[in-house]
Amino acid sequence: MRLLLLEDDIAYNQSIKEYLESLGYEVDSFENGEEAYFAVYEKPYHLLLLDIRVPKLNGYELMKKLKSDNKDIPVIFITSLTDINNLSIGYELGCSDYIKKPFALKELKYRVEQILKLYYFHTNNDKLTLSDGYKYDVKNETLYDAKDNVIELTNKEKQLVLLLVSNVNNYVSIERIKDEVWNDSYVNDVDVRMCIKNIRKKSSKDFIVSLRGVGYRVVKS
Repeated sequence: MRLLLLEDDIAYNQSIKEYLESLGYEVDSFENGEEAYFAVYEKPYHLLLLDIRVPKLNGYELMKKLKSDNKDIPVIFITSLTDINNLSIGYELGCSDYIKKPFALKELKYRVEQILKLYYFHTNNDKLTLSDGYKYDVKNETLYDAKDNVIELTNKEKQLVLLLVSNVNNYVSIERIKDEVWNDSYVNDVDVRMCIKNIRKKSSKDFIVSLRGVGYRVVKS
């Protein structure tokens, strides 16, 4: 999953980025709020980690602008602030959590995992049970069949399954799939359908449900 980190302390920025990447996350890091704000419109992010006191656009201002733009992305604020009046601003804006400096990187790991599981997969468990006995390992982004065998997927297939599972029970349009799985590169509808077809071959024809003119979905058991 892709995370955005906003932290102007270079040492914190580097250590957090390297640690999260070692856990398998994709992390784009920024040192001022303005750059982070524009980055959200260049590619999709699953979670924002925002320091509050940063140059040009502070963490609170950034979240407020994104909310006014109808960007619904979970946020964890990173802060050394302890005053309840300051902390209440973030909660009123709708942030998911705070983590107070100094903190252990392992604490950040657990908070990130918990927010992602609850926000996207609506579960406290590491494995999400899907239709026909399929299971999805939230932590390792791995798909299993009913016999607990790993279904080997290509990188694009893994990204597509992650997107569908992140929106379990809801249809995802082909335009959104092209935007979030293929990012900036040109891709046509045929490429997306071929990717879907290959995933179905490795799982089953009913694992991914399609609705003409609406999109694709996977279903939670």
